[in-house]
Amino acid sequence: MQVSAKPWLAHYDPGVPTEVEVPPIPLWRFLEESARRFPERTALEFLGKYLSYRELWTLVRRFAKGLEDLGVRPGDRVAIMLPNTPQFVIAFYGTLLAGGVGVNVNPLYTPRELRHQLLDAGAETLVILDHLLPRFLEVEKEVPVKRVVVAGIKDFLPFPKNLLYPLKAKRDKLPLGFPKRKGFHAFTELLKRPPAEPHPIDPEAPALLQYTGGTTGLAKGAVLTHKNLVVNVLQIDAWDPTSKDLVGKGVMLGALPFFHVYGMTVAMNYGLYAGYKLVLLPRPEIKAIVEAIEKHRVTHFPGVPTLYVAFNHFPGIEKRDVKSIRICISGAAPLPVEVAKRFEEITGARLIEGYGLSEASPVTHCNPVLGKAKKGSIGLPLPSVDAKVVDEEGKEVPIGEVGELIVKGPNVMKGYWNRPEETERTLKEGWLFTGDLARMDEEGYFYIVDRKKDLIIAGGYNIYPREVEEVLYQHEAVQEAAVVGVPDPYRGETVAAFLVLKPEYRGKVSEKDIEAFCRQNLAAYKVPRILEFRESLPKSGVGKILRRELREEFTRRGA
Repeated sequence: MQVSAKPWLAHYDPGVPTEVEVPPIPLWRFLEESARRFPERTALEFLGKYLSYRELWTLVRRFAKGLEDLGVRPGDRVAIMLPNTPQFVIAFYGTLLAGGVGVNVNPLYTPRELRHQLLDAGAETLVILDHLLPRFLEVEKEVPVKRVVVAGIKDFLPFPKNLLYPLKAKRDKLPLGFPKRKGFHAFTELLKRPPAEPHPIDPEAPALLQYTGGTTGLAKGAVLTHKNLVVNVLQIDAWDPTSKDLVGKGVMLGALPFFHVYGMTVAMNYGLYAGYKLVLLPRPEIKAIVEAIEKHRVTHFPGVPTLYVAFNHFPGIEKRDVKSIRICISGAAPLPVEVAKRFEEITGARLIEGYGLSEASPVTHCNPVLGKAKKGSIGLPLPSVDAKVVDEEGKEVPIGEVGELIVKGPNVMKGYWNRPEETERTLKEGWLFTGDLARMDEEGYFYIVDRKKDLIIAGGYNIYPREVEEVLYQHEAVQEAAVVGVPDPYRGETVAAFLVLKPEYRGKVSEKDIEAFCRQNLAAYKVPRILEFRESLPKSGVGKILRRELREEFTRRGA
């Protein structure tokens, strides 16, 4: 495609290149380089505990040696089920250094969801928080995991918090410790090994299996290579011409979960590449976020719209010292115009909307940092990213018309793990078919119009209706179920379930009974917030339940 056919290039900020050069390096080279350049600079801050870049790099190398000694070999999958803690960063980079492939596991997953992911990835190693261990133990005999490395929050807390935390955990009835039997190892034990020596890794080798859902409802692993992840960091860096004076000085808020590829790339990988101090929050709670911004003079606060909504409505926010923030990229869900405007009034920072997906490492589009940010738009394709809007036959549609957004670039995944047919459907001649309906204006700004798939995005989390429906159908009282996303002022969307009960259960089973059942089988964010019992559900001529009609009817009622 000729440059003239890419109208967005004319609207890049001065100094932003049209392409990024991709060095043939593994992802961990970024951390090694920052440790060389900024050895004494704080790399991680966690609830009062500080680790320098030199210390972090040493711990990563020790952990890598620990994994090698346990039998992890290049190409082996290592599942990581941790919140944003120093152990997450150490485990992920240590896995890569050992030649392994990281598998991000959501700490909110139920045993059912965990089992699917461990089986699908073929993960023989699991790094898990002690509080979460009971969920794994429920499915231990059904998965291929041979070795479990157990981390504890207290291991990276400063004195006296490290002594007080076990008492608090006991009071809150949180499980501590792990079974003293073969195959279980303390995270801290691995850190006592001599540091591993880095060995060459092919940049085209897989670095991460990032699980994402689909129309089938079964999560599938997007295979992201070292090159994919390296280039996306460099694309983000190139996009912000103001960031050059913050190298080795900036402060990145790590509130977005790192198990989500957005948090991993934009907060963790980019932050470590730039030599920033990463302030880690194990839970994205707004009080802790505001306090962290004030205390650490945060310059970068990547988030999702729900976080910015909570920030805007935090009591007394106008009187808090939050002017250190320079730039925030909002992703994972549409950013309401009023939310961005209010945030910018409070902070004086620039809040711009971007777009991405797991299959693209994830960022593909963003509004300019200095230039025109069009509200409601996902912005322009990043350097080295090509994008177009196509019809059902894959032909490009005229400017302003709606079609499917497809993207191409060095940040696009290799394919789905062990799913050749799904890969073939999604990747065609290097183009990634996003499944999102979009349009492009004359200046090359893109707008997401709707989702081709029935994906629900609530608070930045992807929820697949089919998966929730399958759980609902497991309840003995449910005859028919349909799950849709409906507008929600805080989460963007929320999950609504419409059910037809079997005649013998009508009047005997309540919404609360169904909700309790869902909570046993689904992560909390997937549990329907709205439950309605119906006599029947709208269907097409061939008997297919029409989710769209339910959504429209619900919205019309203003429910």
